[in-house]
Amino acid sequence: MSGYQPVAECGLTPQPEAAAYDRRWLVANDAGQWLNRALFPKLAEIDVQLRMGYLVLKAPGMLRMDIPLDVIEDDDSVRRRIPLDGQELDVVDEGQLAAAWMSNFIGIPCRLFKVHPDMDQVRWPDRRA
Repeated sequence: MSGYQPVAECGLTPQPEAAAYDRRWLVANDAGQWLNRALFPKLAEIDVQLRMGYLVLKAPGMLRMDIPLDVIEDDDSVRRRIPLDGQELDVVDEGQLAAAWMSNFIGIPCRLFKVHPDMDQVRWPDRRA
């Protein structure tokens, strides 16, 4: 299946409107290291869709998680910098509920981050499948 991957390393969606959100989110552990499918294959089981202004995440055994797509990122207290393949990403933490959802499904403490809209183009490692 081809398509877009709003959450890096999670499921693909064929929705054309997802092109604007391709790899806009990522999952990282508590140390700020990006999680990929090679180490955490369960990421591929997370179904991702865009629906009525929300990023919708579904996974086996989990309740649906809805996250607003377009939020003005003006709270610096939730911004972090995390390394990714030789670059430093400016990201926004999506909060405790999203972190609990991801941690429960993946099986380790982790968080969901959105790449800050002011961030230059991200150079993603070519691991998408």
